[in-house]
Amino acid sequence: METNQWIKSVKLVCVMLITVPLLTGCWDQLEIDERAVVLGVSIDVAGEDAEQEESEVGHVQGAVPAPRSGMVRVGVQIALPGRIPLGPGEGGGSQEDSQQTVWVIEVVGHSINDAFMNLQQQISSKLFFGHLRVIVISEALAKKGLENVNDYFRRNSEVRRMAWMMISKGHAMGLMRAAPKLERMPTLYLMSTLDEGINLGRFPKDYLGIFWSNTSKKGQEGFLPYVEMKKEQNVEIMGLAYFKNNRMVGVTKPLEIAGYLGLKGVNPAGYSAVINLEGMDESVMTNVTQRGSKFDLQIKNGLPHFTIDVNLEVNLEEKMNDEQLIDNTETIKSIDRKQEEVSEKFYKDIIRKTQEKGSDIFGFGEYVRAKKPGYWNKRIKTKENWQRMYKDATFDVNVTVNVRRIGMKAK
Repeated sequence: METNQWIKSVKLVCVMLITVPLLTGCWDQLEIDERAVVLGVSIDVAGEDAEQEESEVGHVQGAVPAPRSGMVRVGVQIALPGRIPLGPGEGGGSQEDSQQTVWVIEVVGHSINDAFMNLQQQISSKLFFGHLRVIVISEALAKKGLENVNDYFRRNSEVRRMAWMMISKGHAMGLMRAAPKLERMPTLYLMSTLDEGINLGRFPKDYLGIFWSNTSKKGQEGFLPYVEMKKEQNVEIMGLAYFKNNRMVGVTKPLEIAGYLGLKGVNPAGYSAVINLEGMDESVMTNVTQRGSKFDLQIKNGLPHFTIDVNLEVNLEEKMNDEQLIDNTETIKSIDRKQEEVSEKFYKDIIRKTQEKGSDIFGFGEYVRAKKPGYWNKRIKTKENWQRMYKDATFDVNVTVNVRRIGMKAK
């Protein structure tokens, strides 16, 4: 009898241990209207008179001195509760519509955290970064270095690694106040511009987490989208801003994004190019539809030598002259040969540009680490050594082009 009673007691305790934790699911709940939901952040270099705007929130002159680093100007786009467009047909709008859905505030600080402390002092609700989608950095700040920016956001557990960080030509604050016609929320427009660029084969996947991962590798550097706001409040992707450690050292041209994608074999493909045919006054526009690439590594004269084979499938999009018909196999082969020649030089020029800066955004160093670990551990070892050796590495690029379609009108 006593044994049965003991068993019942044990069962009761087990049931309580299982059910009690389920009752604590909302112990730390915070209502959404009690949060200041940050959608976008812009960071610029602050002017010389910025210190006069700052309140002594994170420091006090004399007792708790301010950091010696240069000041930054931070713009924040905060969602207004109840005014976020949720359904179809609610996108687009004017400057007034944009201002009705978000609240844009700017503050200054001696660091990123110092600026957000100053901002929190001005806002009643707690800043929440769980829905942060876009971080825009000015070109001037990127050239100085992103150590403080990366450190702050990497330590913040609310920041999603699927957010976008981008470099702005000129002031970054302008992108926070933009009013694009296709979207009532500027940050969502910036995000969709880059997301659709991936879907259309015009930009590689380079979310915030990927950028941080690449900058942490010994044999690779990071890059970010380089954007500019145009007159009609639209945003153009101007190229790739590539880095050496945390400092921006160069920018590619828009078409050179296709060069990066081709060398990495990223699909889908979506860029077009003008090809001038040999021996005739004829130009055509071709569009790459499929890419493929393969690396081969050898050590020659003590240095890494890469052979890169790139395969491109293209469609004929446009013929610019009427002097000759594209209606035979020989003309199509001529297009293949000319695009192969042009593409090989194009790819080599992109690699050479990054070599001059010691910025291996392609990850050739990681390939050396994987395929030749003994060579890496003996000759290279560190990221700094690879940055120097990358400048002297040699490359052969072989391109194979196949024209698959020439359109409905051949003659």
